[in-house]
Amino acid sequence: MGVKHGRDYEGILTDLTVAIGRIPDRYVFFEMDAEEWGRLGEPEQLEVDEALAEDLFYALGEESVIPVGSGVVIHDKEQHRIHILIGEEELTFVPLI
Repeated sequence: MGVKHGRDYEGILTDLTVAIGRIPDRYVFFEMDAEEWGRLGEPEQLEVDEALAEDLFYALGEESVIPVGSGVVIHDKEQHRIHILIGEEELTFVPLI
């Protein structure tokens, strides 16, 4: 189902892909290790990031907080945003409207 949004889905997905890319060990979400991730070329890493962004968009409709590697992705229904944090530090957010 995904999260409710007023922006174009493709724009949200693009922004979320970039935001997720700021989590250095995001590959752990797919049970990969650093060596496996390093063997992927940049185009393949981008494909994995896009798949992760899409998975998160839909999963956040059910779970409002999802750990991704050393980060966490949070759906803020009140502010209509998806926040990306590492620890207490917010890396960025993706507006949904």
